[in-house]
Amino acid sequence: MSSLSPSLIFSVVIGYFLLLVIVSYFTGKDSGNENFFVAGRKSPWYLVAFGMIGASLSGVTFISIPGVVGMGGKNMALSYMQMVMGYMLGYFVIATILLPLYYRMNLTSIYTYLKERFGNVSYKTGAGFFLLSRTIGASFRLFLVAMVFQFIFDMTPGFSVPFWLTVLVTIALIWIYTFRGGINTIVWTDTLQTLCMLTAVILTIGAIGNGLGVGFGGVVSTIRESDFSQMFFFEGGWKDPNNFFKQFLAGASIAIVMTGLDQDMMQKNLTCRSLGDAQKNMFWFSIVLFFANLLFLGMGALLYIYANAKGIAIPERSDQLFPMIALQHLSPTIGIVFILGLIAAAYSSADSALTSLTTSFCVDFLGFEEEGQTRTEAEQKKTRFIVHLGFSFLLFLVIILFWYINDDSVINKLFQIAGYTYGPLLGLYAFGLFTKYKIHDSLAIVVCIAAPILTYIINAYSETLLFGYKFGFELLILNGLLTFLGLLMIARR
Repeated sequence: MSSLSPSLIFSVVIGYFLLLVIVSYFTGKDSGNENFFVAGRKSPWYLVAFGMIGASLSGVTFISIPGVVGMGGKNMALSYMQMVMGYMLGYFVIATILLPLYYRMNLTSIYTYLKERFGNVSYKTGAGFFLLSRTIGASFRLFLVAMVFQFIFDMTPGFSVPFWLTVLVTIALIWIYTFRGGINTIVWTDTLQTLCMLTAVILTIGAIGNGLGVGFGGVVSTIRESDFSQMFFFEGGWKDPNNFFKQFLAGASIAIVMTGLDQDMMQKNLTCRSLGDAQKNMFWFSIVLFFANLLFLGMGALLYIYANAKGIAIPERSDQLFPMIALQHLSPTIGIVFILGLIAAAYSSADSALTSLTTSFCVDFLGFEEEGQTRTEAEQKKTRFIVHLGFSFLLFLVIILFWYINDDSVINKLFQIAGYTYGPLLGLYAFGLFTKYKIHDSLAIVVCIAAPILTYIINAYSETLLFGYKFGFELLILNGLLTFLGLLMIARR
């Protein structure tokens, strides 16, 4: 760690962001709304597919998924892959049901569908839940990278940076390279950042393999022969959090909601030239993502194996295992690689989140695409600039709040919150797609608020009410089901 001086870290970070700014310069020359929101619908599908890997994995995966292997002192092994298999089903639903709908309606904001299907209140409610969900999710991802930067600075003798300043710089860097080009810039920067992130993982696996004396080629057999190789968990019944069917169904619902019903992820797909290209993008993206998650979990198993072999104490927070070993127990080169990978992972999801928040607010709440709107193109660009800046400040405030209240693994907290805030979206779209009922639109917001509250109460007392059953990630399904039933109660023919 002594070789990782603040000046070296700053040089790496500045060099990386200069590269992003250069990309932004060339991709953001046309700063009109069409380019900012949907990149002129001209993005190559293979570029979008590869870039979406980084956005889906994010800094949460980069730090937390390796720690999940032995999270909480338990041997979770490779059980997370059961959820990833559920993702595959979810992505199939997105490619065959949701994408054809979005392209047929020629949408910029996917929540416009709710206006056409139910009415204005449902539309604003759905968009509002997205803004809440994505603000929380993006803040957690940026909180993670800021926390690791703070960890690095605190370990450096004679160097002190207040956390609020770390957060401010973290967000300012995103704003600088996204405020002009929007999603057109994101498609290209995400591709670069995905490449950096996967390269970092592969090099780290190689370094750990060398440290264990097995080399890069021996890591697979090392994992297979360890206690961390189990992937499928069928025993233990529904009470087991690792149960295959629980995790598979939860993975499918999470993929549908957090990708297919999420403006952030779908905005990238809507930049493709045609529906066929968008579907190819989704299918190839799902295949590559499967192996990327397997790579991360394999690295997680190796981290625990390495720690046990070298007598390294496992940190209480599983999120800290990867940064601790990369920065304190491997070579300075791997430390730099880790920092670059973390930045790439966190920013590949956070930068697009900031753009999608701006898009949704401008289209869904300010009516940029409504008939009869009176703003000129110049006025819209000025308003969009202010909204972009406003959401940057909001993320800053939320991250500072998390700094004071955080007390759990980041990935668990993220999915817990998503279970409450994305559930109403799942219920709204399921009801719209699979029934022909209209609803009393003015009551939609009541249902969408009541469902998460009921979900919280049921989850709090589930062991008493459901004979010992304890919810995990499948909480999202319950929330969506309650929303669906609530909409059925306010339905009209």
